[in-house]
Amino acid sequence: MDVVVPIVVQLIAGGAGGSVLGQLARSLSLGPVGDSIVGAIGGVLGTFLTGLLPNFDTLLGASSATSAMDLGALAGQGAVALIIGCALTAIVGTVKSFMVKGRAMR
Repeated sequence: MDVVVPIVVQLIAGGAGGSVLGQLARSLSLGPVGDSIVGAIGGVLGTFLTGLLPNFDTLLGASSATSAMDLGALAGQGAVALIIGCALTAIVGTVKSFMVKGRAMR
């Protein structure tokens, strides 16, 4: 249970970030399901990779072994997952739009 809750928070926050970006930037949208899936993947992977950076481990709660359910750590993970989920959705949406434009030019 101690490992599941942070992953669920990262999945939900990343999916929300991807969905929000897809609604705000229609040209980058992958569809509602695609935005959510790419955002969720970005949230989990981005939070993991950010936790490997030296100064971000305390923000993400990697060094706090005293409390399994630290709300501050969950909030930090949620914020990072939201931002990185949004960013990954933008990157994938941009690549997709360039690929579609490249096919249209042939």
